[in-house]
Amino acid sequence: MLQRVQTIFMTIAALAMVLMLFFPIWEKSDSNYEAEKREYAIMDAFYLKYKQIDSDAQEALLGTQITFPIAGGAILAALVMLFSVTRYKNRMTQVKLNALFSLITAGVLVGTYVYISKANQLFDPEVQGTFLVGFYLPIVAMLNNFLANRFIRKDEQLVKSADRIR
Repeated sequence: MLQRVQTIFMTIAALAMVLMLFFPIWEKSDSNYEAEKREYAIMDAFYLKYKQIDSDAQEALLGTQITFPIAGGAILAALVMLFSVTRYKNRMTQVKLNALFSLITAGVLVGTYVYISKANQLFDPEVQGTFLVGFYLPIVAMLNNFLANRFIRKDEQLVKSADRIR
């Protein structure tokens, strides 16, 4: 049934992965604020952009790196989770699909970390960048997936106990 609690958690997990596509993941700014030209890097699920900002607030794009594997993983994870929502009649299939979702989401987090560690070396390597909302959304998705799995297993135990009574 679609009105179960785990459906809400799985929908939130899929929504978190979709929202990751629209929010920035990481940014880093030059530590020298008085400089005539400051360097700035920002990463989202599609691109890592490396910019230079002068004193007149004019931006110059110094480089761009494609981060499509992060976006592709997020889209794939959201699709797997939405497919899992539709498999409500077979709880063990849902558990397997949710495990696949966890693997894909973990891959997205690892990929994000790899891109961030490479981007951190662009300028001022001793200063760390800032993690933004997009970085934390896969973690929210994994927590919701964990909660959904708990309720799926609880439903499965309830069905098995009802079968024993018959």
